[in-house]
Amino acid sequence: MSTVRGARERARIEVTAAIKDEARRQLAAQGASKLSLRAVARELGMVSSGLYRYFPSRDDLLTALIVDAYDAIGEVAESALAGAGRAKAPARWSAVCTAVRGWALAHPHEYALIYGSPVPGYTAPRATIGPASRVGLVLISIVQDAYRGDGLALPPLAAELRPEAERLAADIAADLPPAVAVALTAAWSQLFGLISFEVFGQFNRLVEDGNAFFAQASAALADSVGLLRRE
Repeated sequence: MSTVRGARERARIEVTAAIKDEARRQLAAQGASKLSLRAVARELGMVSSGLYRYFPSRDDLLTALIVDAYDAIGEVAESALAGAGRAKAPARWSAVCTAVRGWALAHPHEYALIYGSPVPGYTAPRATIGPASRVGLVLISIVQDAYRGDGLALPPLAAELRPEAERLAADIAADLPPAVAVALTAAWSQLFGLISFEVFGQFNRLVEDGNAFFAQASAALADSVGLLRRE
């Protein structure tokens, strides 16, 4: 790589990072629906045409921010799992859930971008699917390890749900029983429901000890997917 080309690529990386940082500030101040490339360019002292060379449209910039947020929360989940080492499955599950909650509370505006209200006029492209799956894949991996090791307490499954459960298992974890796939999907949605209630203030004047409440709730989710508590 030539010196000139290397310098240009470094400059592009720096400018791209600056654009994203300013866009995040606008998200925090005004929300995703009011994100404006012109406003970002103005705050950075750029002409709009210059910014368009990095992000051709508002949707391209939104997608980059969304992917970054999903990757950030996914990395936190993966790091928590690695940090839990050889702990029992329920402890690893709780460690991941707690880490995900911690990221959300520390980055409420980025969390709102990916788990809040849809942005009017924006349709997420396929590029967001992989990053959006990272937390779910971590939780699935914990259950898969438990299934191969200590085993699972199989959750109940209504007969009329079995066809859907079998389809779901084939989509997300073909090596797990269909009942577990259903329970995992429910637990994943309930986890982010708990976090969203806290981030968006729905627990205000209701839950006072958020840490203890979340620990109990996330442990219940571990029970719901069949993770066995062993002393």
